[in-house]
Amino acid sequence: MDTALRESLKSLRLSGMLETLDARRLAQAHGGELGRLDFLQVLCQDEITRRETVAFQRRLARAKFEHQVTLEEFDFTASSKLPAAQIRDLGALRRLHSGESVILFGPVGVGKTHVAQALGHLAVRQGAHVRFAKTSRILADPAGGLADRTWDKRIREMVRPDVLILDDFGMRQLSAAQADDLYELVSERQGRSLIITSNRAPSDWYPLFLNPVVAESLLDRLINTSHQVIMNGPSYRPNKRPKNPTAKP
Repeated sequence: MDTALRESLKSLRLSGMLETLDARRLAQAHGGELGRLDFLQVLCQDEITRRETVAFQRRLARAKFEHQVTLEEFDFTASSKLPAAQIRDLGALRRLHSGESVILFGPVGVGKTHVAQALGHLAVRQGAHVRFAKTSRILADPAGGLADRTWDKRIREMVRPDVLILDDFGMRQLSAAQADDLYELVSERQGRSLIITSNRAPSDWYPLFLNPVVAESLLDRLINTSHQVIMNGPSYRPNKRPKNPTAKP
């Protein structure tokens, strides 16, 4: 390929075109499969597709999912008690697009984390910025910022994503500092979606807070503006375990 063309594409930040030019497009042009305008249009579309793929991979990496799972992979037949219609409705992302929050709660192992990450994966595919984390880690991060004076920066990092997924909410009682940080986070994220998974029903969250005033103010913002989905049934996890061929029936 002409060296001047290579340098021109690099200057225009179109280096990605070099791959498609070498791989297929020049051969198609030489073979008469593409006219001049078609050739240019195809190259532009190749570059758009390449950039979209790179951007998607970056958003996926920043989401920090534990596992890259999708809603298509979820076994809705694992239990007849699963609210399949509600979950599929959430998959349309209408609630997330409008900035509403979602609370998925129920016993251990019914697939709450899978569904939460799958909704996050859908949002990433549609161009949203998503962050997944265990609630305990999210609350530990601002606390570390008090020592090095980066508290504001750390809170902003959690406010920034379009969708923030808090997994395993309500596992233990919150300290006064954790409750204050959570209140700050939820307040700053008004109009941006939260997806929360919990083994406790939202009505059982109040005793987790030492200060009833903070609890009432925070949970009023969190619960009353959220779409709640009860996920019930037997544990989903045994279905995901590898089979032991030597096990006796």
